[in-house]
Amino acid sequence: MLNHIIIMGRLTRDPELRRTGTGIAVTSFTVAVDRDFGKNENGEKETDFIDCVAWRQTGEYVSKYFTKGRMAVVSGRLQIRSWTDKDGNKRRTAEIVADNVYFGDSKRDGDGGNTYSAPAANFGGYSAPAASAPASDFAMLDDSDSQLPF
Repeated sequence: MLNHIIIMGRLTRDPELRRTGTGIAVTSFTVAVDRDFGKNENGEKETDFIDCVAWRQTGEYVSKYFTKGRMAVVSGRLQIRSWTDKDGNKRRTAEIVADNVYFGDSKRDGDGGNTYSAPAANFGGYSAPAASAPASDFAMLDDSDSQLPF
């Protein structure tokens, strides 16, 4: 059996960090995810608001670095949780238990223009430069496939 879900959207509020009785960190947050298809009668995209929970180090990480409006990629499992409300009615709710949470935007995009530059990407020992190379470093290839490196 497989229960794995990945969503990408913006946090609707700042994450809420709490601790269990034994001191384990648990963070709750909600992600607004636009649907790829379908629009409502006003021609606007529909949005789903998905509750997420992150435990231990992942929860501490989310509460420390994510804020309302930041784009997040959440990877985890879907969980249906049953509970009883204060009136004694049995209720059910669906939530994502996050294994990993990644930034879906740069700090500059999420904070409206602060001067933050992301570090260079590292691919197998090769560090790609953070800025693109000037156009003069490129050479035109002939139409002949014999000059292609692959």
